[in-house]
Amino acid sequence: MTHTKRPFSCRRASMIGGAIASTILSVATSERALAINPAQQALSGGVSVNFIRRIADRGSNVGPGNFADLAEKVVPAVVAVSSKAPTSNFLPDQSFEFGQPDEESPPGARDHGTAPKATRTVAIGSGFFISPDGYAVTNSHIVEASDTAEIRTNDKKTYSAKVVGMDSLSDIALIKVDGRNDFSYVQLADQPPRAGDWVLTAGNTFGLGGSVTAGIVSARERNIETGSAQEFIQIDAPINQGDSGGPTFDTSGKVIGVNSMIISPSGGSVGVAFAIPAETVKTVIPQLKDKGTVTRGWMGVEVQSVTAELADSLGGSDLHGAIVTGVQENGPAAKAGLRTGDVITSVNGEQIRNASELTRKVHATAPGSRIQIARLRQGQVNSLSVTVGQLSNEPNVFPSIPR
Repeated sequence: MTHTKRPFSCRRASMIGGAIASTILSVATSERALAINPAQQALSGGVSVNFIRRIADRGSNVGPGNFADLAEKVVPAVVAVSSKAPTSNFLPDQSFEFGQPDEESPPGARDHGTAPKATRTVAIGSGFFISPDGYAVTNSHIVEASDTAEIRTNDKKTYSAKVVGMDSLSDIALIKVDGRNDFSYVQLADQPPRAGDWVLTAGNTFGLGGSVTAGIVSARERNIETGSAQEFIQIDAPINQGDSGGPTFDTSGKVIGVNSMIISPSGGSVGVAFAIPAETVKTVIPQLKDKGTVTRGWMGVEVQSVTAELADSLGGSDLHGAIVTGVQENGPAAKAGLRTGDVITSVNGEQIRNASELTRKVHATAPGSRIQIARLRQGQVNSLSVTVGQLSNEPNVFPSIPR
């Protein structure tokens, strides 16, 4: 497996402001500010509202006039998801509170006040049905500490769901409600969105119940350096805590992404949210349904993309690929002879554009398979054969190389 080198450390519950997801019943998140200007500017009065609407209504991806109809169509498939996990290290300075958690303490602990209380944390997020027989998608960080979850449908009915499988790397989990075959459900989109497309999001905002927000796709293939190789869809629709795991829809009602995290200086929405692309979900869900986990290839290197500056320093202005910045001892890459400073330019004859592309290719390789890598070292290109290992299902493979 490869690992993309990160310019700063960020976790879902801190720098990236997120665990939008897990609105925790006695806590949400304690975000630290990024250099983001939250100020908003009004549109100038010189632009005709009718002119804006005419532009928005062109083509099939129409905008504001259709959101009510779209919401009626898709919201019945969206659910609130909650899961419980015991914990004893509840932080007192976290910023959002929604009542007190369920608490279970050892006998006499409350009377004497000396033993730490064993509290039960309830994580609240969102999800959506993908089939009428009760399979639903949510974020793995909502249900990662439990093998069951509780869901509440749009018609206020509550069901118990089992966790079929989860994948920490993609932040996707599959859950299942038994006993019914007539749930409202939605489908994953076959085509990725374009920057500027209208979107509608739905979720369990702040645990209040079904809510929708609207906006546009701000960018595609956004790598936010979280330690994951995947690239996100960036949207400007307001996403708040409790919306994590909920769907982002295109205007035809297809799911283009699963809401996962936000960037925020305060913990609230500033219109910078990230969704896991439907393409990723389609890859992960069949494996979770079949075996509960996702199998990925692994090489044991940390890499970063070759920038223009790096290319110049390496003597090739047209050089593309991924430069090795760390190699795990006794890992597949080390055994094959890769070293820090090597530049990987192709895999199995296919050119590598950047570090994320290399990582995706390695992940998609079956463990035990051999891949041919073109390596540039000291101006010389040669080929290496690497026997790919299997990526651990744990989020961190080893401490010095996140992921």
